Amino acid sequence: MRDVDLFQQALGLQAPWRVERTEFDAPHRRLDIFLDFERGATFACPECGATGCRPHDTTEKTWRHLNFFQHEAYLHARTPRVRCTTCGVRLVHVPWARPNSGFTLLFEALVMAMVPDMPVAAAAALAGEHDTRVWRIIHHHVDEARGRADFSKIRRTGVDETSSKRGHNYITLFVDLDESKLVFATEGRDASTLDGFRKDLEAHGGHAEQIEEFCLDMSQAFRAGLARTFPLAGITFDKFHIMQLMNRAVDEVRRQEQKQRPELKGSRYVWIKNPENLTPRQITMSDALHPRRLNLKTVRAYHIRLSLQDLWSHRGDEADKFLKAWYFWATHSKLEPVIRVAKTVREHWDGVLRWFQTRMNNGILEGINSLIQAAKAKARGYRSTRNLIAMAYLIAGKLDFTPLPT
Repeated sequence: MRDVDLFQQALGLQAPWRVERTEFDAPHRRLDIFLDFERGATFACPECGATGCRPHDTTEKTWRHLNFFQHEAYLHARTPRVRCTTCGVRLVHVPWARPNSGFTLLFEALVMAMVPDMPVAAAAALAGEHDTRVWRIIHHHVDEARGRADFSKIRRTGVDETSSKRGHNYITLFVDLDESKLVFATEGRDASTLDGFRKDLEAHGGHAEQIEEFCLDMSQAFRAGLARTFPLAGITFDKFHIMQLMNRAVDEVRRQEQKQRPELKGSRYVWIKNPENLTPRQITMSDALHPRRLNLKTVRAYHIRLSLQDLWSHRGDEADKFLKAWYFWATHSKLEPVIRVAKTVREHWDGVLRWFQTRMNNGILEGINSLIQAAKAKARGYRSTRNLIAMAYLIAGKLDFTPLPT
């Protein structure tokens, strides 16, 4: 079999395209494959699809292809511009690459398979390309896949933010809790993010009225945005965020008290972890503090914390009564950080108790946040928020890249 026949079959070329010749440069580790079309061939108009269009002229195009063993491979083709009676002169689309790309579809498919599992810079170095060109591939296919997404069946949505870089820089994530997938990510963490989600939802076949429930933290900005953009949706406040507020309050009490009680220094995790999750060292520290427990404000805050956590183990018909008793205890504790949390719970009372109807939480979002932050740390950050959002979709969006070859 001649080399041109071998590459003809390997590339899967069909008439009127054929391999004309190849050039192999071993010292420079490069293979060039030259393609051409048969004399007298006609093509479809790339704009209107009309068939039988004859070439008007040709232009030379080059695409980076998958490596041939350790050698870089490039396809070259005399690409025709056809004259369409309706659209005029147009450059045809070749079957091995998308329009306006310098890469073949197989090369882009390889890139898209690598980047969810390694930093883009590493994937680019492995491919022998600049990472800027690789990011262009990623953005194109992420945007294409999201453009095909159907959001008409989303009913329950989780909302949370994650940091995009050091300082107060965040992106907000919207997750379909039933499908466990990221459906929308946007810069910021204010009420305008809800406007962005509604527009994106409508652009993908959905509408605001179909969203029955939101699960989120107690952010005033998110609540204001929901009241304006999704007024019919119910709100469940995430129990993990509620306990996070309580943990911070307990630690604040500890930090205030350790100024007079130095034995509390270094005991932070003794008070914000559940007893069954303590390490042997933390258990030893807890036992050492035991004789003084009744005199420690931190111990009182800790027991109030454990009581609040017990809320979600009650039946729904008992929850309101239990929470009222807890609220009385917390507000009469004389512990200012604990009192602030109790008042916050009072302001969000209905959304806290709504959990007993919906059983919703943002555990899925916490997992997605962890994956995004791990990818960001591995890449040592991203040059732009747009890049971070694209990576978030790759990691958690369950996007369909079916048009790419496998």
